[in-house]
Amino acid sequence: MTKTFSRPQSVTRLLPVFALGAVLLTTGCSTPNPGESNAAAPAATDTRLASVSESGILKVCTTGDYRPFTYLDPDTGEWSGIDITMAKDLAESLDVEAEFVQTTWKDLMPDFLSKCDIGVGGVSISMERAQQAYYSEATLDEGKTPITLCENVEKYDTVKEINKPGVRSITPIGGTNEKFAEANYPEGEIIRFEDNNTIFDEIIAGRADVMTTDASETRWVANEHPELCAVHPDKPFNFSQKAYLLPLGDDEFQEYVDQWLNMAKNDGTLAAAEKPWFG
Repeated sequence: MTKTFSRPQSVTRLLPVFALGAVLLTTGCSTPNPGESNAAAPAATDTRLASVSESGILKVCTTGDYRPFTYLDPDTGEWSGIDITMAKDLAESLDVEAEFVQTTWKDLMPDFLSKCDIGVGGVSISMERAQQAYYSEATLDEGKTPITLCENVEKYDTVKEINKPGVRSITPIGGTNEKFAEANYPEGEIIRFEDNNTIFDEIIAGRADVMTTDASETRWVANEHPELCAVHPDKPFNFSQKAYLLPLGDDEFQEYVDQWLNMAKNDGTLAAAEKPWFG
């Protein structure tokens, strides 16, 4: 669902600087060497700053199934989540509309490359993704940790305990959670589940024992489902970061997004987006 938002004064401070940069890059700011023709000069690099401004739309790829970062309500068609709010704010800073393109974790990268200007929604930084896209500066530092029925916390608080025959680890398909399970639980049973919106119901219903996911998600789920407890979210199994996917090679757009994000972290914009979900 696409909405138009008025640009707050706090973000207009970015536009003159980057508009000037775009003009300089388009017109050129150096004098050709003697004997060289203007036709021989290299063309300016295309940037999403220009194309997004021209189209009036910021196309945002996101899965819509990973609260607290991204959620698409199947009944209302409304988008919500921390990164949904942030993407709308980024669009406001560019004086354009945000258009959300739903994807899956399996198809996130090909859809981003072919359809979108930015990818958001709790996207973890990985070297595999970094070969195909730029990242913004990190939005969150965390790591993978288990979530299970509260009565089973002590049974599944180490990788060794989860990596045992008969222990059913459930994971969504196509993301870093699945890769972590494959790498760390070869002796256990891995259940690959299609619907990340209902995956935790499988643990509550007794059809799975544990899920290893990002600590931020375990905190939110434990708050929503009192039967489930996050297992040591402050001491995860590994270190990871979340960030936004950006077009590979587009230094101008990456710089703009990083400047916007830095301001959002320091002027209360990010904190306001997180408050409804984390308190």
